Amino acid sequence: MTLTAQGLREELAETIAAAGGPHDPAWLDAVAAVPRDSFLGTAFFRPTGTAWEPVHRDGLAPEDWLRLVYRDATLVTQVDGIDAAHATGSVSGSPTSSSTLPSLVVRMLELAGITEGHKVLEVGTGTGYSTALLSRRLGDAQVYSVEYDPGIAALAAERLHGAGCHPRLIVGDGLAGHPAGAEYDRIVATCALRSVPPPLLWQLTDTGSLTFALGGWMHASGLVSLTSADDADEDTATGRFTGETVSYMLARPHRPPPRPKFFRHAGQTRQTAMDPALTQSWTGRFVAQLAAPSAEMTTTGDGVTLVDTATGSQAWTEPHGDGWRVHQHGPLHLWDQVETGITAWQQAGAPGQEEFGMTVTGDGIQTVWIGEPSGPSWMLPA
Repeated sequence: MTLTAQGLREELAETIAAAGGPHDPAWLDAVAAVPRDSFLGTAFFRPTGTAWEPVHRDGLAPEDWLRLVYRDATLVTQVDGIDAAHATGSVSGSPTSSSTLPSLVVRMLELAGITEGHKVLEVGTGTGYSTALLSRRLGDAQVYSVEYDPGIAALAAERLHGAGCHPRLIVGDGLAGHPAGAEYDRIVATCALRSVPPPLLWQLTDTGSLTFALGGWMHASGLVSLTSADDADEDTATGRFTGETVSYMLARPHRPPPRPKFFRHAGQTRQTAMDPALTQSWTGRFVAQLAAPSAEMTTTGDGVTLVDTATGSQAWTEPHGDGWRVHQHGPLHLWDQVETGITAWQQAGAPGQEEFGMTVTGDGIQTVWIGEPSGPSWMLPA
């Protein structure tokens, strides 16, 4: 039997359904209808060690290309501003655009509670694939999508129009939303955010929701949907994390600043009762990031290293006797912050991320908490 893109789209929809979602079959119909291959262009990157190798369409048999494109996998299309189509060899750097795995795309759209009649703002058009799913489900007039990168926006517009989709496309800073189209029933971010930009909440209807991945500089993240609180001021939004292990690239304005080469300083040294391995579980790393939001984390064979670019503060652990000791240097005691956060999490029973919630108040205070808003909590960076 001849392999076709249509057949592979239907297989992809069946694969997503067999894995447990979504509950709304309309999203599966959209997956079966939208040609993902049209939104990948002629190349994507695949990881090779610490670098990224371009995979070009013209270097593969047509059927092999289609099989790669219709996997339920994230395909990186740009690394540090270099498009895969323009790469002639491996490149180093961090992904700056991708086509997210379809099952996660539809999971986010369903978590947002999107249904017929809703007006939706998408923050981050990217390749345009998720935008096309929205247009297929809601109709073009109900979909607005903002893309920060003009080059990516132009390609997405071309591919969307080629697929017969004509949503409202905007080039600009998605973190400012799109006031001209407000108010929106739902806002969905396809990039991770360190905290919620207030304009996104201001542009929601009274019953609207904002769905996104809360991320940070330690590469930990959590999926959450915020809605107006029933028993609070109308400017307050709250929600609980799903606990799913999802990962999105940070919005470009939320990425960490360039960091100079790291040199260890002995600083102040003390014994620590906390095993650095606690920061490496899914939820443990999330807590560490909440406790020291301005720090980046790297792991080594003998522990972890924390570095704060703005202040030059650092902390690093090493084995000592039967336990560990930590060296801290600079105005911020980064390990103290992480240790205090992990201890509070453990004292709460070390719950999974699904027991965490988030609140944004009308005066701009943003907190992540365990159990209830009155439980252990951390403020997010402004």
